[in-house]
Amino acid sequence: MPPFCTARFTAAPFAAAVLGSLLLPLCPAQTIPSAMPANDGKAAHAGPIVVLITIDGFPARALADPRLPMPTLRMLEAQGAHAEAMQPINPTVTWPNHTALITGVNAATHHVMANGLIRFPADGTAPVVEPWVPKAELVHAETLYEALAKQGMTTGQVDWVAIYGAAGVQWQFGEKPEPDGPIAKELIAAHLVTREQIAGFSEDSSAAWRDQVWTEAAVDILTRHTPNLLLLHLLETDSLQHEYGPLTPAAFAAYAYADACIRRVVDAAREAGVLDRTTFVLASDHGFASYTHTLRPNAVLLQQGLLQNEHGTVHGNVWVKAEGGAAEVFIRDPAQKASLLPRLRSAFSAVPGIEAVYSNAEAQQIGIPLLAATDQAPDLYLAARPDYAFGDDAALPVEQDGAPRGQHGYLNTDPDMNALLILSGAQVRAGVNLGRITNLQVAPTLAQILGVALPAAKAAPLGQALKTGGR
Repeated sequence: MPPFCTARFTAAPFAAAVLGSLLLPLCPAQTIPSAMPANDGKAAHAGPIVVLITIDGFPARALADPRLPMPTLRMLEAQGAHAEAMQPINPTVTWPNHTALITGVNAATHHVMANGLIRFPADGTAPVVEPWVPKAELVHAETLYEALAKQGMTTGQVDWVAIYGAAGVQWQFGEKPEPDGPIAKELIAAHLVTREQIAGFSEDSSAAWRDQVWTEAAVDILTRHTPNLLLLHLLETDSLQHEYGPLTPAAFAAYAYADACIRRVVDAAREAGVLDRTTFVLASDHGFASYTHTLRPNAVLLQQGLLQNEHGTVHGNVWVKAEGGAAEVFIRDPAQKASLLPRLRSAFSAVPGIEAVYSNAEAQQIGIPLLAATDQAPDLYLAARPDYAFGDDAALPVEQDGAPRGQHGYLNTDPDMNALLILSGAQVRAGVNLGRITNLQVAPTLAQILGVALPAAKAAPLGQALKTGGR
């Protein structure tokens, strides 16, 4: 077992989170080795470094809560610039918004509509979301790391998404890390984790443990390799808020744990001697809302005779893919679209709990891709009312009530979906309140700091937060 303060918990997730928060004072300095080997000579030149850390699902409104147990976050906020609220793109889901943060374009351009690529089985069974597909197949926009590579600059990524097989990323420790990858080997050699644990990384482990390993990988990349851009995605905050809801005791424990991980990365920059040229960007991909009612739009299709259940296998030419507070309707037979669209719109509009039903043309106005552009674009886009969320199950009843839980995916105009943004460090002015912004401004801002171009990103960079024009 590695010497982590949050090794593989066998208790329930809430207990794991609480235990993790109780152990926080011990984590950064007392139980984890902090000394790292010298840089490998492939480091960033003596120019700016950007460390982008995403805290999955952190709601902007949590910043206003005096109970927020995040001293490192508060310190970086006080020493830098922050947004009162950062509007995500639609759908307000992890992969589409992580992609927006490093491309500066929305889903209408980059085409990422789920946490992976939506695949449609030939046998007419339910669509599946496949995460392990090459970046070139999934993301149809230039990323910040690709722009950096054109200039001979380097990138490291830890648990970033929509990045598998991407060119221009030199150091990787992914969401599903490779046991024989260079960074994994360095962590194993440092006795921070075993090869067996990396081989079974997503099996029989807690979200807190994975965040700890990802943080150690980020520290390793920053201190040994020092890329121009380091991307780190922390996930436990999302996992616990789904289970227990935002701003709950479990959520606060997860926030506190994320703060300890952030502190480790800041300390690593100091230990590596690069703190004076490092800009930290703390962001979230979306906020979170609570709900107690689950809607099953595929059950509506079953009622309409558009899905058939034969001996426990459901199949048909029309399916709905749920994304929490939104759902995407796909008509797989082009010959049926003209007749089915008005019928489906009427059926879904009659369901209590559905706020709006958008045609594809209407959905384009809120950033959803054009049907002709990608098979990831839905024929109809459904938005849930507050306190409702969509599920994929095709079983009746259409609506089911339950204990309060957490979800995102709601329209990006919902204040609960507002995300976090804090910039702090070498290139950032202190005491700047950016007000309300969009996450499409993040990539242009980072490009300005690093001195590269992202021509497709049309939103204005947050120049008022920066000391200079960038690199």
